[in-house]
Amino acid sequence: MSKQSKRREALVYHAKPTPGKIKVVPTKKYATQRDLALAYSPGVAEPCLEIEKDKNNVYKYTAKGNLVAVISNGTAVLGLGNIGPEASKPVMEGKGLLFKIFADIDVFDIEVGTENIEEFIQTVKNIAPTFGGINLEDIKAPEAFEIERRLKEELDIPVMHDDQHGTAIISAAALLNALELSEKNIEDVKIVVSGAGAAAISCTRLYLAFGAKRENVVMLDSKGVIRDDRDNLTSQKAEFATHRKIDTLDEAMKDADVFIGLSTSDIVSPEMLKAMAINPIVFAMANPDPEIKYQLAIDTRDDIIMATGRSDHPNQVNNVLGFPFIFRGALDVRATAINEAMKMAAVKALANLAKEPVPEQVNIAYGETRLTFGKDYIIPKPFDPRLIAEVPPAVAKAAMESGVAKEPITDWEKYKDELLQRLGSDNKIVRLLLNRAKTGPKRVVYAEADHIDVLKAAQIVYDEGIAFPILLGRKEVIEQLKQEIEFDANVPIIDPKHDEQIEQKNKYAQVYWQQRKRRGVTLLEAQKLMRERNYFAAMMVNQGDADALISGYSRSYPQVVKPMLELIGLAPGSTRIATTNVMMTERGPMFLSDTSININPSAKDLIKIAQMTSGVVKMFGLEPVMAMTSYSNFGSSKDQTATKVREAVSYLHRRHPDLLVDGELQTDFALNSQMLQDIFPFSKLSGKKVNTLIFPNLESANITYKLLKELNKADSIGPIMMGLRKPVHILQLDASVDEIVNMTAIAVIDAQQKSKGDKKKTGK
Repeated sequence: MSKQSKRREALVYHAKPTPGKIKVVPTKKYATQRDLALAYSPGVAEPCLEIEKDKNNVYKYTAKGNLVAVISNGTAVLGLGNIGPEASKPVMEGKGLLFKIFADIDVFDIEVGTENIEEFIQTVKNIAPTFGGINLEDIKAPEAFEIERRLKEELDIPVMHDDQHGTAIISAAALLNALELSEKNIEDVKIVVSGAGAAAISCTRLYLAFGAKRENVVMLDSKGVIRDDRDNLTSQKAEFATHRKIDTLDEAMKDADVFIGLSTSDIVSPEMLKAMAINPIVFAMANPDPEIKYQLAIDTRDDIIMATGRSDHPNQVNNVLGFPFIFRGALDVRATAINEAMKMAAVKALANLAKEPVPEQVNIAYGETRLTFGKDYIIPKPFDPRLIAEVPPAVAKAAMESGVAKEPITDWEKYKDELLQRLGSDNKIVRLLLNRAKTGPKRVVYAEADHIDVLKAAQIVYDEGIAFPILLGRKEVIEQLKQEIEFDANVPIIDPKHDEQIEQKNKYAQVYWQQRKRRGVTLLEAQKLMRERNYFAAMMVNQGDADALISGYSRSYPQVVKPMLELIGLAPGSTRIATTNVMMTERGPMFLSDTSININPSAKDLIKIAQMTSGVVKMFGLEPVMAMTSYSNFGSSKDQTATKVREAVSYLHRRHPDLLVDGELQTDFALNSQMLQDIFPFSKLSGKKVNTLIFPNLESANITYKLLKELNKADSIGPIMMGLRKPVHILQLDASVDEIVNMTAIAVIDAQQKSKGDKKKTGK
């Protein structure tokens, strides 16, 4: 994608369909006059009076306890510098989005139009009664130090400048683990810090809190080594001025154990790395380009432990590992501050989590067989679902022990359960899906690439490294559309109707004819069929000229399924095909089967559908908890529809006791674990959170998934094809660009898995 095209895409993303990235959503009923009378006048007077009696009641009757202000004056935005408060607003909204999706914290972004320290502090103090916490953001140093210090002293709610402390907390966790692996003590190591801004100062202070010695630290700014004989040092720089008579980074790096980079790209040379001590620890965190390129660093020293700020290398120092969960823990005990004890607790929790066995969901997301504590895994991954259950409790406990918690937690298991429930409201599974596809992109043929939405999706998957597109359709149309959307990548374009493809079509026709000649197909008919895009695309996958196929955007499902069944066929061990849809609901991802293929499946069919769906759920890194649904509960009806569900469940219980499945169940009982436990405590699903529904027929499954999609605006991935020999996936008519991208990721992952299966069979 060209620079101009990327710019336009970013602007459209922020402008459409609604400007900005966040909005306010009511949490109470408002349909009736009675509701409105309670929400506003006269009912609202009652909580007002209660809060007047006791200000602490504001946490009981308002959203204050889960509301954080992200506040900036726009003086140090990202890599953009002093761009002003209005221009900083997209960044602040983005920070609010991260708070919400990672820790379910609501945010108002506040952009303050002053660079005067006193005016800024007074503004924040004046609006502080609205909020449960203050996240200071993108304020230039040294003003940021004074602003945070004053606000922490003068407010009784948590205040944190994430630019300072976020990187400090994450890098400190990584440093503790790196030191453990290199068998070094923090008290003894020599540390070089390149950079003297807010983040660098805060990082170094936190390392000292964990035992590093001030005399072992050398800090550099743009003028060189910060020495105690330099003039005009700020108080923060003077704090780390060295008495050593050295001037350059080259000199500082000799025999150093640790390099901390928070400065600029490509300032560390291979010679500097070679001069460091044995088992050097290098955190090159300048973004987007580190102080030394990752590959160059590990090629230079095979004993190095390396971290960067980038997601495409191991050990990413990413602030999202910290701030959402630190504020979550602080808010949940109504802490009056975020103090050193709480920050250190977050560091230890992150460091310890990296040593624990990694959930399969995380391994899958990062395309790893098994992530384990070591040189390439010293801090948790941002997608790790355990973060919310580990870091906030550690922070909350530290707040209680240090005396700043107003609302102590007593039941920690209940608290952890509540934290995990907060994960259900976002689309982490989509990020996991795309990330996993990127670990091993495959060749995906788009059978309808002459439609602009399909082509846009192909452009996205190419730019994002999800897949290598092969574009099928009218060549002149595709080339014209590519120009319109500035898709200038050199990707294959194939027009099955064009004579340029005659040799390939004849080859495919011969293969197809050999397969179907005893089923009434002539060679001439086979040659004609190869002019049809879906037959041609299916043969590409069959013959290994593509790894996966996406079709169905402009044609009905049965039309597209027919050639796939004829050419692709069933996977070994499969007796039929089926589909499942993944719905992104407030309770988390829900898998619904079968939504597109089997009109009235038998008990035997339902067994197979359940088994195949279980495999798809596991493909997403989740443990399937499956309810076989009906209009009845556990034998309350003798009708054939209910009976076949009961028979299928009985078979699965006998032959697959390890599969967590039960039924027949009405959908409300399946989804309401408390109701199920109260009425049917004997159920295998009692007390469990169901994430998979198997329906008794196509009618009920299809209606349910489309109802959820339209009424609740639930995003959908699917229908995901199950049971075919090759990775073929069929879209719903007029699927959106996002849906096509997601289906492409599914197709890539499907191809990855089938490729692994083939290698196991051949022993290669």
